[in-house]
Amino acid sequence: MATAGKVIKCRAAVIWEAGQMPSLEEVEVAPPRAHEIRVKIVATGICRTDDNVRAGVFPNIDYPVIAGHEAAGIVESVGPKVTCVTPGDKVIPLCLAQCGECTSCLNPKTNFCLKIHFFQSQNLMPDKTSRFTCKGKQVYHFLWTSTFSEYTVMPEASIAKIDNAAPLEKVCLFGCGFSTGYGAAINSAKVEPGSTCAIFGLGGVGLSIIMGCKTAGASRIIGIDINKEKFAKAKELGATECISPNDFNKPIEKVLVEMTGLGVDYSFEAIGHIDTQVAALTSSRLDSGTCVLVGEPPSGLELSFAPELILCGRKLIGSLLGGWKSKEALPKLISDYLNKKCNPDALISHTLPFEKITEGFELLHAGKSIRCILMF
Repeated sequence: MATAGKVIKCRAAVIWEAGQMPSLEEVEVAPPRAHEIRVKIVATGICRTDDNVRAGVFPNIDYPVIAGHEAAGIVESVGPKVTCVTPGDKVIPLCLAQCGECTSCLNPKTNFCLKIHFFQSQNLMPDKTSRFTCKGKQVYHFLWTSTFSEYTVMPEASIAKIDNAAPLEKVCLFGCGFSTGYGAAINSAKVEPGSTCAIFGLGGVGLSIIMGCKTAGASRIIGIDINKEKFAKAKELGATECISPNDFNKPIEKVLVEMTGLGVDYSFEAIGHIDTQVAALTSSRLDSGTCVLVGEPPSGLELSFAPELILCGRKLIGSLLGGWKSKEALPKLISDYLNKKCNPDALISHTLPFEKITEGFELLHAGKSIRCILMF
């Protein structure tokens, strides 16, 4: 392309300080270096994780930063030694990298990668430099994706080529929300036919968990949220019943145990609150239940519970991006979508031009959106 090798000026939403709303700015995006790709973002979703970055509660973030990690786009140019994509390819940025070389990537039991942000900052590219500048200042990356920019640069470990027939304004959800929830049921919990499930939090991820539980054949799927406006969509996607903790004068975990006998076979926490994580664990069967933590709490909090909760056989596990090995799994998931084997389209509640990103965050805060997609 004519822009290859050149600095590109484009629109981006910069979070200058923790606690501030993203500010629309013109930024300069440098060309990709070795093993890097520059992508023109077409569509990007607003995820609760992005709001945690905005609020300053996501770990190891430097400001100013460009957030965004749930997107789809087209390769604009590639740096030296890149072989996985070529200019013009449709791609999904990967918020959970898959380098394919570390011991975790080579381990079939996990989708973890030792290069992700748990072990080193993803505020800068792997060579410890940034590709973004604005008003003469360096701007930091987020998760090596930074999709709240019309053009972004990422390492090749953080990108997956997808089918050219994929509608980018729809499949951007596979970058985080849908894959995270759907896979938590299918891969992490391995929900069994005829089982009973409880899902705490009915946002985009929680609703995707419901779809995964339904696909796996669960016979009873209980959705839990304080916002009853979400119940209709939850039932449309597979929940057999929905309850609000505000309707009871006892802890919701006790309600679930009374509803099911010994508790649910599988419980999922998709909010990221410490108290609901403990409630989800307690609501699972005392002898053989599995509780899956999917939501990410604010940085610095610690989970505390009595050992007796797990001594009888309960399992507490975590799930990142639904357990999918991202670079190889997401293209297959999108092929399934094109073949109508899964349908996350129902999660898209709003589609806005990128310039209305503040409105998108306001809809999230008000609990009025499931997934808001921003279009460049």
